Amino acid sequence: MSESVEIIFRTFTSFILLWIFVQLLGKQTIAQRTYHLYIASITMGTIAGNLAFNIKIKFLYFIIAIIIMGTVVFMLNLLAVRNPRFGKWIAGEPATLIQKGRILEESMERMGYSLDSLKQALRGKDIFNIDEVECAILEINGSLSVLKKEQYQNAAKQDLPILPPAGSVPIELVYDGKILYDNLSKETYNDEWLMAELKKRNLAVFDISYAVVGTKGNLYIDLIKDQSRV
Repeated sequence: MSESVEIIFRTFTSFILLWIFVQLLGKQTIAQRTYHLYIASITMGTIAGNLAFNIKIKFLYFIIAIIIMGTVVFMLNLLAVRNPRFGKWIAGEPATLIQKGRILEESMERMGYSLDSLKQALRGKDIFNIDEVECAILEINGSLSVLKKEQYQNAAKQDLPILPPAGSVPIELVYDGKILYDNLSKETYNDEWLMAELKKRNLAVFDISYAVVGTKGNLYIDLIKDQSRV
């Protein structure tokens, strides 16, 4: 066959082999989450690239190289999953760079991670003050996982004052100054009960932004004007 036809055939073959390689080894190959997968991705890409256009080397040699590399990576993956001790050696392990708000200089030096690199990675997490960080871990894939100090963490849903105590399931009765009649029961939490509870607090329905009742019958109210809990 002519050189042009051979290159076309080799290109399609290299693409198919790479596709099979990724399918067999999983999506983590794309993310290059470990050392050996990073090396394997580069090597397999080089082999496939040469297979596509380097017609001076026999086609069979490329096929053998890809099969061998794929087998090696598959065996390393299998060993890393079944034996955690070997897994740390094969895939590496995370490194703690900041612990309890203190920078671990020895750990950073061992990983070859400079203070400027750490600050850059923190800015990628929308953290511009290193004093906000309680813990920072450099993951195997090179990403940085960060835990902020408690006073700098975003409020969670359970931290909001309008929610009833933990363990209860809220029933929403009022929203934006309007009674949700579909949520009112015909027995306990009916229209009369709600009005009586509001009267105790000297409130009208249009004063309320949000009102829920817990399983223990407690009414929790958030006002439209001052957003305070009643």
